[in-house]
Amino acid sequence: MSVTRRMSFDDNAVIAQLYGNHDSNLVRIEQLAGVQLNARGNQIDITGDNDNVTIAHRTLTGLYERLKRGLSVEMADVNAAVRFAQSGGDNGDGAGIRTRRRTVNARSPGQGAYLQALRERDMVFALGPAGSGKTYLAVAMGVSLLLAGKVERIVLSRPAVEAGERLGFLPGDMKEKIDPYLRPLYDALHDMMPAEQIAKRMEEGEIEIAPLAFMRGRTLAHCYVILDEAQNTTPMQMRMFLTRLGEGSRMVVTGDPSQTDLPGGQRSGLTDAVDTLGHVEGIRFVRLTSKDVVRHDLVTRIVEAYDARDKKSKG
Repeated sequence: MSVTRRMSFDDNAVIAQLYGNHDSNLVRIEQLAGVQLNARGNQIDITGDNDNVTIAHRTLTGLYERLKRGLSVEMADVNAAVRFAQSGGDNGDGAGIRTRRRTVNARSPGQGAYLQALRERDMVFALGPAGSGKTYLAVAMGVSLLLAGKVERIVLSRPAVEAGERLGFLPGDMKEKIDPYLRPLYDALHDMMPAEQIAKRMEEGEIEIAPLAFMRGRTLAHCYVILDEAQNTTPMQMRMFLTRLGEGSRMVVTGDPSQTDLPGGQRSGLTDAVDTLGHVEGIRFVRLTSKDVVRHDLVTRIVEAYDARDKKSKG
């Protein structure tokens, strides 16, 4: 049964920001929550199914409180507010990570749980599809800890496994061959810090980006270590990497078990680690889903379509 609930806002200074340019924020809430919004001045009538009306009400309340605190509201914030409202939780603004360039907030309840794990545990595994924030949030936490002086270095690593291409045939020296595989890590860093600071800290050894093969034989102490694209490790490589953890260090392992590029049907080191270490005290496993994808809406639908196909084929 359709119901209508009215909301009133007492601060006219933020109403325009809440509604968005040409009411774009309201249109987005209508699309995601399945309601109809009718705005007149500082009042909004929400019409729809009772549960959906509650979701829209929570969303608008969260966004309004965000604006009252002096924060901005962009379309990504609207999307995030609806996700949190649908879960029945808060809007996630309290879980922000401060970096030089921005404060990074959780955009979904799953990401909120991930940030909590990153704060509480020395070793975290994050499993989930592309766009769910696995690497981005891990890098943000590492930068935050480095700037706060809680770690001495950040070490970012990836296995150099080719998705259908051969590394040896690429032009250039070893660095030029490897850099394309590490580019997503560079991109995340540049979102957190100015380029000149990244260059300076890399030169001084405070930030290191290296292929997984370069980790062998090392002990990584007092640093924040991230292994990205871990589904492309072998079990032996994963074991080698995890045992690099030294005194005062934290380690984050991210990957999507459904996207392995290992040749010949080799078992993924990420899958092997989940099976082997699931009971080990002190390790947190966080599983993100298509609901945590914060890229273009189409990415979420693509992930869900592939997941549905995979489930059908296994069935």
